[in-house]
Amino acid sequence: MTTIKDVAKQAGVSVATVSRVLNGNGYVHEDTRSKVEQSIRELNYTPNEVARSLYKRKSKLIGLLLPDIMNPYFPQLARGVEDEMQENDYRLIFGNSDEKKQKEMEYIQTFVQNNVVGVISSTNDPEADMYTGLNIPVVFLDRTSNDRPSVFADGREGGRIAAQEMMLRGSKEITVMQGPADVRPALERFEGAVEVLEDRGAAYQVLKTTSFSLTDAEGFAYELFRQYPDTDGVIASNDIVASAVLKEAHRLEKRVPEDVQIIGFDDILLSSLLAPSLSTIHQPAYEMGRAAARLLIELIEGQHIERSSIEFPVEFMERQTTRKVES
Repeated sequence: MTTIKDVAKQAGVSVATVSRVLNGNGYVHEDTRSKVEQSIRELNYTPNEVARSLYKRKSKLIGLLLPDIMNPYFPQLARGVEDEMQENDYRLIFGNSDEKKQKEMEYIQTFVQNNVVGVISSTNDPEADMYTGLNIPVVFLDRTSNDRPSVFADGREGGRIAAQEMMLRGSKEITVMQGPADVRPALERFEGAVEVLEDRGAAYQVLKTTSFSLTDAEGFAYELFRQYPDTDGVIASNDIVASAVLKEAHRLEKRVPEDVQIIGFDDILLSSLLAPSLSTIHQPAYEMGRAAARLLIELIEGQHIERSSIEFPVEFMERQTTRKVES
């Protein structure tokens, strides 16, 4: 691997001179600059961002922490963050916490050790000491915080919409699958759905779940129909769980949407490819990722912040796991 010393040797200059060229500071004669740049091209040298950050005492590195990269929703967020950061000449260090506190703390420590200038996190606990103790900007993504910068979707309204659409399409025995109690967006979408069902006097039951994980979803779906075999409408906690419910319904030879309707949450790319395709609540994940990145850049660069809390609207995506509404 080519190093900065190799570049300096080929160009016949000092390492300090190569550093000045790379960082764009300090005087370097134009002929010398040309020789250094030519050597960089010939050796195909790529500066180590961490090393540059230590030299400059200001990096272009951002820490991005997500809870479960196996869930297709989170790569959509990450892609939005990455695209916005790359367009502004920032780079990402990525961490996957698996929703484990210890792993999350270790990644935050790794970010700090690598001299990041900001963090974007989809943590379950925005008020944790590991965040309040950081002296760099932090933006919470797909999570809400009482007084910290955050970007999220209107989960409560999403829950309301799901319940309204389920009732509008004729379901009488509705099961609401409550997501993890410690994840605030999951709680908000659950509360929104229950609010509408209770206001309208609908018959419903609740199945509590402990994660959004792909590995747990099939077990939740099995329990749903074991505990509530007469369910004719399912409001799932997310699209992963909704997909597992669809699979279990097929196994039990229940017709979808004739015998049981299913509404998911997130609108991951997979949702439209299922058979039947999944009706769901759309969250603009990519746009949320870009907005979080823009907000963090503004904080890092000391720009004027119009809004430190950005809420995105949600909408119902009507597909084939819900019945058509007769006009």
